[in-house]
Amino acid sequence: MLSDKRITRIWILVFLIFLALIFLSSNAGKSKSWNPVVKVLIELLAPVQKSVKEGVNYSTGLWDKYVALIGTHEENKRLKAEINRLVIENSRHRELISTYERIQNMLKARDFAAGDYLAAQVIGRDPTGWFKSVIIDRGKNSGIKESMPVVNADGVVGQIVSVSYHYSKVLLLIDQNSAVDCIIERSRDSGIVKGISSEKCTLDYVLKTSDVRPGDTVITSGLDRVFPKGNHIGKVIEVKDAPGGLFKDIKIKPSVDFARLEEVLVILREDPLLNSSNEKQ
Repeated sequence: MLSDKRITRIWILVFLIFLALIFLSSNAGKSKSWNPVVKVLIELLAPVQKSVKEGVNYSTGLWDKYVALIGTHEENKRLKAEINRLVIENSRHRELISTYERIQNMLKARDFAAGDYLAAQVIGRDPTGWFKSVIIDRGKNSGIKESMPVVNADGVVGQIVSVSYHYSKVLLLIDQNSAVDCIIERSRDSGIVKGISSEKCTLDYVLKTSDVRPGDTVITSGLDRVFPKGNHIGKVIEVKDAPGGLFKDIKIKPSVDFARLEEVLVILREDPLLNSSNEKQ
């Protein structure tokens, strides 16, 4: 701590400086030149004044820089937020364009008349894993009904099994509860495709006398009155003669890649055979 004597000296110095400043101010303008006393005071006080001014200027500069940095920081935050928003928006636009292109490719691959189909997006999958099914973003309000067939550009996807006002559940071809009447495109032998896994299906009820070979294309027959005739189901990958049985043991690989299923087409015709008959008449 400062002693009483040092404090007294500091106050005396401050008082003298104050008096000197008053003296200088009172003599300002009275004489064009400084007298000896003023000169001495100027020499003594000018360095102090200069130091004080530099200190004030330095502090003011620091404050201005601090305020400017705060403003710059806030502007950077705003610009970063705007950049992030634009990146997200651009990504969404690219995905919408990609979705539109995939749907257009599906429509080109299908010979549908206007009103025969409805495009939908897959928005969810069965969380339990017990069933091979997906949820699409179309329901009763869009004209969807149970049992309507679902396809994409590659072939058969599945069948509508549950419908709400805005969403529907599609039982996939690969589910064990799925069954689609089919024919071998080359030999015209008939059978039933049933799901067993995400990579394979069985082709049941094909007689041992039938001509079926690996690589044969399997298509819908239309006889189940669900799927129109001629939709691709898959290709035969394995053919065996089951001992003691009447039918061949056949495995097929589905045409659709169910692991990458994003968009589908729901065929709105409830009975393709009846519609086909009416068209012919």
